[in-house]
Amino acid sequence: MASIQTLDDSDRRAVARWATVCAEHVLPLFDADAAAVAEIRDALARARAYGLGERGAADEIRQRMVAVKAANAATTPAGAAAARAVAQAAAVAHMGAHALGAAAYAVRAVSLANRDRPDAVRDEIRWQLAQLSDRERSALRLLPPLGSDPAGPLGKGLLSRGVLGATIREIQAEVGSTSPWTTST
Repeated sequence: MASIQTLDDSDRRAVARWATVCAEHVLPLFDADAAAVAEIRDALARARAYGLGERGAADEIRQRMVAVKAANAATTPAGAAAARAVAQAAAVAHMGAHALGAAAYAVRAVSLANRDRPDAVRDEIRWQLAQLSDRERSALRLLPPLGSDPAGPLGKGLLSRGVLGATIREIQAEVGSTSPWTTST
């Protein structure tokens, strides 16, 4: 059985657009050798094409780790986070919950690049939320709350801690949840 974090193909394609917008917003922070920069730009273009229905999920699933490897070539921590935002956007074809990972890593990149501006994180989250269409908000509402389902990126791993976790929690609170997988306490 597929994870509840997967979403159906239509919902994954919807949130892929938002994930690529979030990642592209911080892409200027990524600095590395020419080969890594080309791989990151290609991954972003493929993720965008997937969202537009121009590429199949299987193709993207096979190539989703390319951007993860390219992130290791970043010359700064902010650049590595920006590349990981792209990697998360590229992984949306595999599992829709990665869209929240793309947004979270973009916020982390902004945080690392603007240590002297604590308001930069808040501004980035507000900017990201303003980019969401109604269709994308609806798709994100189908995801389980961060930390409630271990079968995907929204489990209790890296995305649940620090600025990444705080970002995802804030976005999920803002868009609300209609997930049938959410249990009340």
